[in-house]
Amino acid sequence: MAGNINLVVCDDAAAVAREAARRFAGEICARPGAVIGLATGSTPEATYAELARMHREEGLSFAGVSTFNLDEYLGLDGTHEQSYRYFMHDRLFRHVDVQPWNTFVLNGKAANAHLECQAFEQKILALGGVDIWLLGIGGNGHIAFNEPGSSVDSRTRVVNLTPDTIAANSDGRFFKDAAEVPRCALSAGIGTIREARKVVLLATGSSKAGAIAAAVEGDFTTDCPASLLQDHPDCTFIVDRDAASGLKSA
Repeated sequence: MAGNINLVVCDDAAAVAREAARRFAGEICARPGAVIGLATGSTPEATYAELARMHREEGLSFAGVSTFNLDEYLGLDGTHEQSYRYFMHDRLFRHVDVQPWNTFVLNGKAANAHLECQAFEQKILALGGVDIWLLGIGGNGHIAFNEPGSSVDSRTRVVNLTPDTIAANSDGRFFKDAAEVPRCALSAGIGTIREARKVVLLATGSSKAGAIAAAVEGDFTTDCPASLLQDHPDCTFIVDRDAASGLKSA
């Protein structure tokens, strides 16, 4: 296994969600004013459902928590059903006691997208940095919208979406077809993500097996953006058995 990545292999996707939620809940309980980074997409949905359950049934409070989301589509405002602001409100924020003014999602309709990205970085710094950041992974190893070729020290910026990413988001789960998918997004950079004190990456399903194998056991390379987490001091990949199926060491 390459680098420092701590690999946790769970029996199934439900177990991945429980383990991820347990770690984030532990961080919040230990530090009620925690700054947490969040991801969107289908993989973390079950984790958010479990965190909402823990709030509802076990008293887990988000009242002092600040959140930062990885990315947002350029051109979509927070009321658009496919915006990531809408996703987070629907899947997590409205189910817990987080204060709306403490939830930071990049504004896809900002008058100046570049200044919006700079302000996002400044907000993270002002709050002392991200304590723990949740990530997913794309089939090509991308994290957030940092596609292959993204620099290890890249910052929050406007990025072009690749044809593969556009196709992955137009399979009916999110957009109905590729024509509806925005061509650009605002995305936290790899350098931004790497500065979090802890990183937790989730992957489920055999379609992610190749990316997980490349990220964990492959070279430290911009060809697989997730591999650039190999030298992070506290990075954990939580995967199910299908996503771990390509690993030699699993």
